[in-house]
Amino acid sequence: MNRRVLPALALICAAGLAATACSDPTAQDSGSDDAKRTVVDPTARLDGVKLTMWTAQNTVDAPKQVIDAFEKATGATVETQAIPDLYEQNVPTKLASGDRPDLMFWQPSISTLPFVQPRQNLLALDGEPWVSELGDTEKSLGVIDGKRYAAIVTSPAMLGVYYNKDVFKRAGLSEKDFPRSYDELLALGRKVADQTDAAAFYEAGGDKWPLQWQMQLQLTDLDRQWWADLNANKRKWTDPVVVGAIKKYKEKLLDAGLAQKNYRTGTFTGQADALWKGEAGMVLNVTSFQSQLQAKYSTAEIDQKIGWFPVANSSATGLYSPDQTNGVVAFRTGDDKRQNAARQFLAFWLGPDYPDYIKAMKIPSVQPSVPTPGGLPETSKAQVAALPKAVGVFQAKAIVAPDTHLYLADMIFGKKSPQQVAQAIQDQFAQVAKAQGTPGF
Repeated sequence: MNRRVLPALALICAAGLAATACSDPTAQDSGSDDAKRTVVDPTARLDGVKLTMWTAQNTVDAPKQVIDAFEKATGATVETQAIPDLYEQNVPTKLASGDRPDLMFWQPSISTLPFVQPRQNLLALDGEPWVSELGDTEKSLGVIDGKRYAAIVTSPAMLGVYYNKDVFKRAGLSEKDFPRSYDELLALGRKVADQTDAAAFYEAGGDKWPLQWQMQLQLTDLDRQWWADLNANKRKWTDPVVVGAIKKYKEKLLDAGLAQKNYRTGTFTGQADALWKGEAGMVLNVTSFQSQLQAKYSTAEIDQKIGWFPVANSSATGLYSPDQTNGVVAFRTGDDKRQNAARQFLAFWLGPDYPDYIKAMKIPSVQPSVPTPGGLPETSKAQVAALPKAVGVFQAKAIVAPDTHLYLADMIFGKKSPQQVAQAIQDQFAQVAKAQGTPGF
């Protein structure tokens, strides 16, 4: 699955949803009745209860294992409804029209979770039995203003560098050469370009969304206060550190010839093919790239040919990036029986069924007490090991995730300078923050 951020149109639409929800006299704080709720056996009978769950078109089968097991254990029925693409745009539109599911996949980040207006629309999930079982990184997701609104069912994607082992060998590189900073990563790329016939990096300007990662990696030294100031309109995306990151990507990587020749039209699938064939030495991307490899090749084949390492701006640290399959939210429908059944479904998913779910999905565990399934490629194991110390991408830190990739695409086609890219990011960020009534904007 790709890593598009929430489109600008959806952000404005969601801001409209906020106004609708806040003006509804029946809208209440979703935590108002949670303290009185009794924890129920995850396998208690629910004969005759029917729940609906919204998913994106490309993730409609993601909950299939747990739904089948839950229906068998409880007698309930859970119907999945695929929302047409773009999922992140169409969900707020449907919610604004008054349509509500019982459950829904949704990105559990501070930049995206607010656009379904959790305080008015979602059940608060604090105190659920599975919360304490989550890993530290997973516990940080799905929380807005100190209250939990999303169950974390899969680990956030990890951003790092996939590399072709044969290309590295031809360049005379080994694990001791793995970079500990972005500058060292660029230097590593120069060795690949100079010592082999492969491109150092494969950039996907045709699909656009992967363009954001080279910039993202350079922003990892910004501290919590910097992001807090950005979210309060005391700092801006036009800060020299952001402009400098965009400029370095353009000048030190693209203009310096470290990307493949067709980087303006490169694609996500082209990245995997080029890395596998050794036409590129490295790809900077998230776990969806891993999934693409696993769909085509066996674990043994991947282990033989592809490696992975973490890197940040000034350390050998990975980055985590939430996506919509990480989080599941439960809606306030006004029907106590269905609301309790939705809670029970989440307790079943992250309780008795969780080992079977991750085994069927062949994915890492979000619960330290539940072992990650065996048979995963070494690249996946390396990402699991890096997650506890990983830092969040800006979608996990900024209250709005601008369409950075679109403005970077304008830059690589000569339509915007790095300064103009930063200004476009800031303009969209401020527009959406103002539309949703954020203080300071």
